[in-house]
Amino acid sequence: MANSEMCVRSSRELWTILLGRSALREPAQIEAELDRNWERLLQGLSYYKAPSSSSADKLKADKDVAQTLKDFGLRISKVLGLSEQQSVHILQCYLQEDYRGTRNSLKAVLQDERQSQTLILKVADYYYEERVCLLRCVLLLLTYFQDERHPYRAEYSNCVSKLEKDLVTNYQKQFETLFKAEAPTWETHGNLMTERQVSRWFLQCLREQSLLLEILFLYYAYFEMGPTDLLSFTKMFKEQGFGQRQTNRHLVDKSMDALVDRIGYFSSLILVEGMDIDFLHKCALEDRTEQHQFSSSPVICKEMDQLLLTFGDIPHHGPVLLAWVLLRHTLSPDEASPVVRRIGNTALQLGVFQYLTPLLQGLGGSGNNCTASTARMCIYGLLSFVVTSFEEETLGSQQHLINAACEVLSAPSLAELFWETKPNLGLGMVLDSAVGMFPHKTGPLLQLLTALLSDKSTAKKVYTFLDKMSFYTEVYKQKPSDVLSREDETLWRRQTPKLLYPLGVGQTNLRVPQGVLGQVCAGEQGYVVRWDYSYSAWTLFTCEIEMLLHVVSTADVIMHCERVKPILDLIHKVISTDWTVSDCLLPLTSRIYMLLQRLTSVINPPVEVIASCVNCLIVLAARMPGKVWSSLHHTGFLPFASSPPTNMAQSISAEGMKAGNYGNLLVLIEQPRGEYSVTIAFLRLLTTLVKGQLGSTQSKGLIPCVLLVLKEMLPTYHKWRYNTYGVRERIGCLILELVHAILNLSPEGEDQGSTPTLQSLCIYSLANTEAGQAVVNIMGVGVDTIDVVLAAQPSSGGSESPGQILIQTVKLAFSVTNNVIRLKPPSDLVSPLEQALTQHGGHGNNLISVLAKYIYHKHDPALPRLAIQLLKRLATVAPMSVYACLGIDAAAIRDAFLTRLQSRTEDMRIKVMTLEFLTVAVETQPGLIELFLNLEVKDGSEGSKEFLLGEWSCLQVVLDLIDSGQRGQYWCPPLLQRAAMAFLHALWQDRRDSAISVLRTKEKFWENLTTPLFASLPPPSDSTEPCVLETCAFVMKIIGLEIYYVVSGSLEQSLKDALQKFSSGRRYEFWSQYVKSLVVQVAETEEEGVRAFSEIQMLISAWRMLLILSTSHSDVMQLTDDSTKLKLFMDVLDATKAALLVPSSVPCLRLGSMMATLLLILLKQWRSLVAGAPDVLSPLSLILESVLQADQHLVERTKAKVFSALISVLQIQGLNGGEISQLPQLLLCVCETVQDEALALIDSTRHTATLGEGLEDKDSMETDNPRSLQKDQRDGVCVLGLHLAKELCRVDEDGEHWVLVLRKVPVLPSVLSALELSLRCKQNLYFTEAVLHLLLTLARTPQGAAAVAGAGVIQSICLPLLSVYEAHANGASQAFSRKPQDAPCWPGVYRLCMSLMESLLKTLRYNFINEALDFLGVHQERILQCLNAVRTVQSLVCLDEADHTVGFLLQLSSFSKEWQFHLPKLLLDIQVNLCYLCQTCTYLLHSKKMLHHYLQAKNGEALPPNSLPRPQRAPNTPSKPAPGGGAAAGGGEREEVEQKAVLAVQCSLLKILSKTLATLQRFTPDCCQILLDQCMDLAEYRTLFVFSFTNPAFDSDVAPSFGTLLATINVALSMLGEVEKKEPASLSVAFLVSSEEVQALKSLLMFTMENCFYVLISQAVRCLKDPSVPPRDKQRQKQELSSELSTLLSSLSRHFRRGSPSSPAGGLLPSPQTKPSASGSKASHEGQEPFIQLVQAFVRHIQG
Repeated sequence: MANSEMCVRSSRELWTILLGRSALREPAQIEAELDRNWERLLQGLSYYKAPSSSSADKLKADKDVAQTLKDFGLRISKVLGLSEQQSVHILQCYLQEDYRGTRNSLKAVLQDERQSQTLILKVADYYYEERVCLLRCVLLLLTYFQDERHPYRAEYSNCVSKLEKDLVTNYQKQFETLFKAEAPTWETHGNLMTERQVSRWFLQCLREQSLLLEILFLYYAYFEMGPTDLLSFTKMFKEQGFGQRQTNRHLVDKSMDALVDRIGYFSSLILVEGMDIDFLHKCALEDRTEQHQFSSSPVICKEMDQLLLTFGDIPHHGPVLLAWVLLRHTLSPDEASPVVRRIGNTALQLGVFQYLTPLLQGLGGSGNNCTASTARMCIYGLLSFVVTSFEEETLGSQQHLINAACEVLSAPSLAELFWETKPNLGLGMVLDSAVGMFPHKTGPLLQLLTALLSDKSTAKKVYTFLDKMSFYTEVYKQKPSDVLSREDETLWRRQTPKLLYPLGVGQTNLRVPQGVLGQVCAGEQGYVVRWDYSYSAWTLFTCEIEMLLHVVSTADVIMHCERVKPILDLIHKVISTDWTVSDCLLPLTSRIYMLLQRLTSVINPPVEVIASCVNCLIVLAARMPGKVWSSLHHTGFLPFASSPPTNMAQSISAEGMKAGNYGNLLVLIEQPRGEYSVTIAFLRLLTTLVKGQLGSTQSKGLIPCVLLVLKEMLPTYHKWRYNTYGVRERIGCLILELVHAILNLSPEGEDQGSTPTLQSLCIYSLANTEAGQAVVNIMGVGVDTIDVVLAAQPSSGGSESPGQILIQTVKLAFSVTNNVIRLKPPSDLVSPLEQALTQHGGHGNNLISVLAKYIYHKHDPALPRLAIQLLKRLATVAPMSVYACLGIDAAAIRDAFLTRLQSRTEDMRIKVMTLEFLTVAVETQPGLIELFLNLEVKDGSEGSKEFLLGEWSCLQVVLDLIDSGQRGQYWCPPLLQRAAMAFLHALWQDRRDSAISVLRTKEKFWENLTTPLFASLPPPSDSTEPCVLETCAFVMKIIGLEIYYVVSGSLEQSLKDALQKFSSGRRYEFWSQYVKSLVVQVAETEEEGVRAFSEIQMLISAWRMLLILSTSHSDVMQLTDDSTKLKLFMDVLDATKAALLVPSSVPCLRLGSMMATLLLILLKQWRSLVAGAPDVLSPLSLILESVLQADQHLVERTKAKVFSALISVLQIQGLNGGEISQLPQLLLCVCETVQDEALALIDSTRHTATLGEGLEDKDSMETDNPRSLQKDQRDGVCVLGLHLAKELCRVDEDGEHWVLVLRKVPVLPSVLSALELSLRCKQNLYFTEAVLHLLLTLARTPQGAAAVAGAGVIQSICLPLLSVYEAHANGASQAFSRKPQDAPCWPGVYRLCMSLMESLLKTLRYNFINEALDFLGVHQERILQCLNAVRTVQSLVCLDEADHTVGFLLQLSSFSKEWQFHLPKLLLDIQVNLCYLCQTCTYLLHSKKMLHHYLQAKNGEALPPNSLPRPQRAPNTPSKPAPGGGAAAGGGEREEVEQKAVLAVQCSLLKILSKTLATLQRFTPDCCQILLDQCMDLAEYRTLFVFSFTNPAFDSDVAPSFGTLLATINVALSMLGEVEKKEPASLSVAFLVSSEEVQALKSLLMFTMENCFYVLISQAVRCLKDPSVPPRDKQRQKQELSSELSTLLSSLSRHFRRGSPSSPAGGLLPSPQTKPSASGSKASHEGQEPFIQLVQAFVRHIQG
């Protein structure tokens, strides 16, 4: 980048460093700067040399400087009269610090004559500023080198001791050189030296003279001046006429008068300080005057006498003459008497005391101004000695003396010094004199006492002093009749008591008793009497105010106002200095309100008295705003509303609002006069009341006042008439302070409704009215105007100088605008304020550009910082391009930003704000961020993806900031490091690939980036800087984003090394422990309030992201060690527990929720690890109990996460080896929660239904995505609670705990009621599914099933379930969804209900038969439809429903007699349908190609692998593809998916077939019985299959026959052979990878064949024994049957000779099917298969 660090610092930079405004703030750094530069400070202005040939030659020989700069430096040298080398250095410093263009534009400027001349003049201004800053550095050292409170006192003191010897000599010579210097002309300095430039040179000359004298004055305040030096200074100042006889005085204009006066003031003060009057006074008091330096220099004294006798023509001579009179009078009173008298008279004629007041005021206030304070100390010593040495009457006007004394006493510590001095010495005599005329003249005494108030101790002294007055002075023109007197009239005695004030009875008054003596002094005014009467002056002041209230409408009001104003000023000073005195002054302060009311309503109100009243109220309002407001509200002084405004429009229109007495006073008195003391006080009072946080009602009472400010003052105040310079800026500043205070009010707690609040009124007004434009205009002042105002100040100025007030006003405007945009309610319309902020002005001069250019301001670091902050806000919210607004200045402004960002001395907060601005710009300002990134394409080839850092790239600065190796020379405090990391994180988050690609390949980038993660942080406590936590969080997020987005193989090696180091350095354990301790700390300090909560939250969030990533990228992140993982997991669990065990704390609940999410993810990802972990269930149980106690609105999501975690733990760990101590309590908690949630869901569902959002009229069971209510979510508390209850139910194997809890908590009735309502309304799908799963799990134990049935499950399900699938008259095939099987849907609910009925019937048997038959009767249509639908819809969903339905019928078939009794027709229909179903399944299993065709043609989609049957319902089918399958081409993959789909459907069909045959077996006679029992009633059993041996058909017209059963056996046998050979030709056995899956399929096939043979034999015997069949037909049937079975037996024999599993006997059929009671299946496993033996026996039987 540019030459950012010069070998020699500029003086301005040095001054900034010494002030402590730079980044170099350590004492050692300050000392190093002083050591490096003290010689320059010693040289002062002589550091800058005149042009010389040697300098020119050295410049010419310097090869480091470009030739263009050399040439330009020579031109500057001629104009400034500065050496050539220094001219180039000044030019370089200027280009670095103040040049407002780019390097490229500089070349054009230097080549263009006109632009280069402008540049020379700007460099000249910079050079003048450099000279001034050099002197200011010395001034700063002298100001603070003895101030113990200053942080750099020792360093300053060391430097001053080096400067001490030669400083005065050098600076005195420089002063002489300056006032004797000849003005430059165009002949000597070139044609640029115009009249204007000459005037500018002379102004600079005067400024430097003033600063040199100020330095000399401060120097001599600390160091003694010798008599010879005094003489030389006196001669020099006489020659120069104390600044008025300048060599170039013809150049002085009006604007320079203040500087000329200032030179005179310092000349006078230096001479007075040189006489060392303080020491002289001390010597005189102690009678050792010979020790004074001048006592031993009579020759110099006489020479001074002669010299000073010539003085007297300039006011500045006065103090010098007065001091010399004191010196000569004290040291040699006799010898110098005539000279002393003459000089003394001259001093008095010059009005020395009158002159002292403007002298001290001209030096500024004495708050932080050391020069002014020192001057006051000097004059204090002079005045004290004068008053002690001479009679007061001989010193001229007492008022001038008192004015000077008051001005002097405003210096810090002088008031305390006064009270410590004896009252008969020094200024105490003036006070005594003022007391002597009190209360005849109140002004002098009160003026003095007001000045003597500086702190609490002096306030109490003043109060006591006035409380115990012993004399009362009156003036009589004639002797009154009620006194007795001496003959000489020197003593009077009162004959009667007297009330001093003509006030009414009962009012406060003073009463002089009878017999009081008074000393009389006759004078021009008459008799002056001092009554010897003790009283409290505070009571007298009360009477004075009462008198003013009485005469307020008479002609005496002006005279009384003059008496009351000093009283009010004194009250103001007392209570503002020491509030504890205010109670004693209550009689006075309580009358101020009435005084204000009376005075403001007269025709010509006394403005100054009113201002004093308001000033007193300001102090009172700071302590008790409510009381002041309520009292002030009734005076009519403030603006008010006749009726309170009810809405914003009414407020803004000011309808019904009155301006009050103040408003009238402003318009009628203050604006015409141009004096605004009441307005200034009014604005301060309002601000104080606002800051006092009044109640809601009182704040609304202030609305009319604030509205007056916003409507009538803020838009127009700059147009008012002003008599005094600076008042306009002060009023603007006060208005904005008021607005700023309002915008910073904390929002009120209660609901405001439509009534506007102070804050909302301000926001609306600024956003939409002229007030906002006024604020915009203030911000638009611009950096140039501010620089001009600052340059025009005679001195650096204090906080009250016009320049400082202007800066403060602009800063407030920034802050106000920022807050308005931040707080403004969101709106689609763009407000006028936003338009004004973002619109393009003429000539590219828009506000955005003006704001950005504040970066050039150097005086106050807060100004550019606040400007950048506002830019950041605008860049975030405003729809505009900052880059476009900057126009052609964009690159130059970018350079200025980066120059300040990379400067090692720049204020750190500006750097931080700049980086924050750029961070926001990454996301919102693409053009601007590209400008700042300044990336260049490598080699310049188009289309190249490689980038390099440009010369002016912000990335280089950021890289330097985070470079741990540069910390020694680069001061990067935590805040700045955090800002740099935030910027880098923004680049990664916004995926700025060009920038990221440059950064990630930079050497040591990842090492430097990860450095904060290896730092040793102290234990979490208040000492940890919050920004350090944020820095670490950003680093973690950057690493996380990099790992997430970049393929692991492409990660930079340095990042991998850093991660390896992170792992090997045990930093995972460190950060895990640290995060846990952070959470614990938040939990422990919750009551005291959590510090830096947002930073803690951010770090935990980042750590959470890193851990979540590590679960999927463990190799890259080097987190593979199980012990480490277990430690991390347990830390997360402990942290979650710590946070959630404090349920009353919102911060803890937030952190707990975050940690619970992480815990849940780790539970799912690290299942194997958690399985071996210590007990996790116990802490989770405690967490759940705690969370259930918290405010349920706050923990809704957290509760769900805890439930989910418990479910996972139960699935992974179970109860940890039978440990069930926490199970009862856990069950209780869960059941109570579920009950509450179910009841809430009932209310919610009913409410929705009444609003007409209930029933969803969709086709039958197609409604897979109903309108979900807020309560019904897949991961909602209620649903997860039900799932957790299910898991607990599974764990509680014998169900005894469940039974106990169900007795305590009526959870089942609540849940079933909610279920019934949900089914009726067809809402709450997730809830309904979860309930049914719970009931299913309960139903597997007898107690659970009994509880479910007893709770009325059939009433809740049976009829309401109709709502789920009933629809319009659609075709049956449309009633079945083709959606994926696992998606939550209403058909799934129906299937679950069917399973529940099956399970309850299986468990409860006869106790549930009636309910089961009721269910069957209600849903018979759907059941028959379903059995019939398999032929038309082969989707897994349809088959799954058929499977569930047949399973239910299988259980119900055990009770065929009851069924026959209750539902005989339905029984017949179902038997027929089951036979047809058997035929359909056999056909589809036999005709694989047809099945494949149906799946393609009808379903239109191949099912994904994970849609295969669920393990608990069917033989497990794999979800993994076969080895090598993934490498197939697109067509191969498609074929593979289709094969899997066919396999899934075949498995489903096989399951349905097996259950159908098992059910049919129950409807056919028992084999043994029908074969052996000749008396069996055959009419009891129907013939199910037609006696024919045709192949099964797909047509419903073809009745199921024995051929169907034989075909079924053949199909099963064929499939069994394929399974054993593993031939995937027709059945996709290749996908059955595990032996268990193969074994399960074999068992299912065997079970099917057994049942099929059983039904076949039973039905065959039934037919053969049927008496209605002719014997001939029976014989034919026997032959056909024998033939078919013999053929089949030979096939079976061949198959089983090869070896096959024995019959599963139904036992392998998964729950909930019953074991068929086939006698054949009970046979031994030895020898031939039992069912084959049975068939062989049967064949022999029918052949025989």
